[in-house]
Amino acid sequence: MFSDLSAQKGCSSLLCRPDEDQGPVFDRVTPAFSPCSDRFGVGERSFNRQYAHIYSARIMQMRPILVGKAQQKWGSDVLVRRLCDLQTGEQCCIVGTLFKRMELQPSILKEISEEHNLLPQPPRVKYISETDELILEDELQRIKLEGQIDRDRCVTGSVIAVYGAERNDGKFTVEDFCTADLPLQTVRPALSSDRFVLLVSGLGLGSSQADSMLGLQLLVDMVTGQLGDQGEQSGAATISRVLLAGNLLSQSTQDKDASTKAKYLTKKTQAGSVDAMRLLDELLLQLVVSVPVDVMPGEYDPTNYTLPQQPLHRCMFPLSSAYPTLQLAPNPFQANVDGVRFLGTSGQNVSNMARYSSMSSHLEILEETLRLRHLAPTAPDTLGCYPFYHKDPFILEECPHVYFSGNAPVFESKIIKGPDGQEVLLVAVPEFISTQTACLVNLRSLECEPVSFSTFSGSDDEESEMNISH
Repeated sequence: MFSDLSAQKGCSSLLCRPDEDQGPVFDRVTPAFSPCSDRFGVGERSFNRQYAHIYSARIMQMRPILVGKAQQKWGSDVLVRRLCDLQTGEQCCIVGTLFKRMELQPSILKEISEEHNLLPQPPRVKYISETDELILEDELQRIKLEGQIDRDRCVTGSVIAVYGAERNDGKFTVEDFCTADLPLQTVRPALSSDRFVLLVSGLGLGSSQADSMLGLQLLVDMVTGQLGDQGEQSGAATISRVLLAGNLLSQSTQDKDASTKAKYLTKKTQAGSVDAMRLLDELLLQLVVSVPVDVMPGEYDPTNYTLPQQPLHRCMFPLSSAYPTLQLAPNPFQANVDGVRFLGTSGQNVSNMARYSSMSSHLEILEETLRLRHLAPTAPDTLGCYPFYHKDPFILEECPHVYFSGNAPVFESKIIKGPDGQEVLLVAVPEFISTQTACLVNLRSLECEPVSFSTFSGSDDEESEMNISH
């Protein structure tokens, strides 16, 4: 692991007498890199279409996959019916898109209704309740589901296959169900040495937390080899790439009232995001002179709000954009690094599913989206996305080796295995501004470890110390 490579060797401590020569030079490993995020490009934008088209494209793409999975699970002779062909009491399998009717789900139509005089409901951590209903719909009809299916865990937009029978009251009793599960995976090449990719998210630049800047500068110094002794520097040379997974700016940089204020009040004021972007450019400049960096946008960054978020514009980075090692990527992000397929988001899809289901762990939700074979099943119902017409780009066509989500409350990681020998490392990348933690992924072994930068506590008058642990 990285901590072993960074261990002090012999008399290489900073407390040792310096050598007469300049010391060894550590060459950073250069990985083979190929971006694969073309399918998340929007191109010519048109918002004149209805969102029904993306649901139609989703079920058309997923139906043959789920029919095959259903035949594997319940036998090749299982009866697969459309909803319009259902017969009461007949045991069969149906494929459709889940819709979860939720009383607590925020609705602008309810809030502006003059008939009911409803007050806007307060924001909640979760919107699930005992009155929720599950409905399965295909291209023509819909039917209410009851039985052996976890209502609270399911989310709107998931395409599944259910097995059971229709009752006399028009409801479908579920005896079992199956998802599309993991897609096929390419073989991961065998690497001869340890190489690492550093995942960081939630820098939160522009916030009032001054101590986060110290941890961020320590992170930059560690990557560029300006921190520690020769052992630390040799370990830093094995970091082949840095990936910034969204929320580079703080939420406090967004002034939502600026557009409604009178112009004479804002004539000589400057948006908080301007200084934050200037600071981000200076930090990136320190990194890109030493290592390739991929920059993904997030919820609070200056790009389009709906998924897939397009890359940040190069004109925002006058200093760092001069270097070819700066790669501005979309959200979601997909690329091959030394033959290892990375796929991930800045966390909007995971946090949105957490609000509308009983799942709370980001790692659990990551695995669920992988089993559903869809990056953002709640889009476009409760998560904004572009109204795609012919194809749903969020459907997973190839299984990644590393699947990550940014801006998680805590660091989590685990390896899951699929039915066809797939092996995927799931990583919940913690928010750096609140946890002072990044994580390193070993491309050779698919191991993942956190790197924490604890700064001065300031909680009492006792002597505090600064610590870097990995």
